[in-house]
Amino acid sequence: MSNVIEQVHTQLFIDGQWVEGDSKETKEVINPATGEVIAKVAQAGEAETKRAIEAAEKAFPAWRDMELKDRVELLNKVADLLEENADYIAEVMTIEQGKPFKESQVESVGGADLFRWNAEESRRLYGELIPAPNDHKFEIVYQPIGVVGAITPWNFPAGMVTRKLAPALAAGNTIVLKPSGDTPLTALAIFEQFEAAGLPTGVVNLVMGSSEVIGKTMTDSDTVRKLTFTGSTPIGKELYKQSADTLKKISLELGGHAPFIVHSDADIDAAVEGLTSAKFRNNGQVCVSPNRIFVHESIKDTFTERLVEKVKTLKVGNGMDESSDIGPLIREDAIDKIQEQLDDATSKGAKILLGGERLTEGDYAKGTFYAPTVLDGVDRSMDIFYKETFGPVVPLISYKELDEVIEMANDTEFGLASYAFASSAKVIQEISRRLEYGIVGINATAISQPETPFGGVKHSGFGRENSHLGIKEYVIEKFVNTRFI
Repeated sequence: MSNVIEQVHTQLFIDGQWVEGDSKETKEVINPATGEVIAKVAQAGEAETKRAIEAAEKAFPAWRDMELKDRVELLNKVADLLEENADYIAEVMTIEQGKPFKESQVESVGGADLFRWNAEESRRLYGELIPAPNDHKFEIVYQPIGVVGAITPWNFPAGMVTRKLAPALAAGNTIVLKPSGDTPLTALAIFEQFEAAGLPTGVVNLVMGSSEVIGKTMTDSDTVRKLTFTGSTPIGKELYKQSADTLKKISLELGGHAPFIVHSDADIDAAVEGLTSAKFRNNGQVCVSPNRIFVHESIKDTFTERLVEKVKTLKVGNGMDESSDIGPLIREDAIDKIQEQLDDATSKGAKILLGGERLTEGDYAKGTFYAPTVLDGVDRSMDIFYKETFGPVVPLISYKELDEVIEMANDTEFGLASYAFASSAKVIQEISRRLEYGIVGINATAISQPETPFGGVKHSGFGRENSHLGIKEYVIEKFVNTRFI
């Protein structure tokens, strides 16, 4: 076991205290690179989740009414601590999740950026004045919702926590967080920074345990006025249904199946570089990862040759090895899903140009490693055309006409992220206008920044994170009509 893991708390954090679950039950956390059990974390049930909700409710009035400059100062202190301890958080993240340490560092520092940006954005919840009769004042004011329930996934265990908690706290809400059971240690390491920063008791609470039990406790609670969830579309739909009786404000960032269009006039080298960096980040385990690569037939051979050569240079290994570009997949079932899609595609005529197999020799033996894969000749008869691939597979699809590729790109229930590489202003305008996605990257794949909105349409959910729209997800709009008498 790494010494850094021994430093991390493994208890629940409720009402300012580190506590064990009532049942004393624990859950093992596994290093996917080695198969080693690295920690056992406390588990919460309905009772502990209710206590966390009650603690957040009790803390809300004082946090809401705190002088804005004091709240901003505390959140900036959190940002400072996240930055100072970025390597600690990153090492914990890499060991429990698998991604290369250099990616974990960027994610950890990004959490500090999110807290700083949202702290300042809380100063800009301006409200509005509406022209009114002479003896009236019409105004719209923004106020915090109250207790927020947040449920976060395993693929970005720091980024998803900070992306949700920073705007919620900045707007004046209190929090109950349920992190992924696969990667709870990163969230625990972040909560250590909250404690060190001196956030008031009960403002942030963390519960770990059964997603079904904790999620249902949150959705059943009238005290929890907002639920924010990032994860799979089926679970998001279930949480949406469960929230109906309590009429919560809800935001859902769900599955994706991003198209990546390389038009005939694209800069091929730039497109290859952009695709490789976006596809193999976090081993393809990203909701905005390019999943269907549409390449114009006139440049297909050249693009494919350069792509294969680029992918061959990627090194797969333990994320703590500084030379590794790609780490392990999170679990065994991730490998099973990839293999099923590849088997289906090859049985219907697709051809594996590179990879296509689990890595099992030497240092790979005990981990969940898979070779970076390039798959050619994909069409709509294959499962991989419609099903999200959470792994290091590049499916190549040829096209002739712009109308054709836009129609194929939109042929999915998902609508989160999309990408296109092209030079013609007219083509760029057509693609960006007609793609049915919440996010479009044109000649760019960096699509998530604190100041820009992130979110999808269709079965990828609704609501936005980041930007001035993100903090608005955590407020209510109140109209005040004042008559002067």
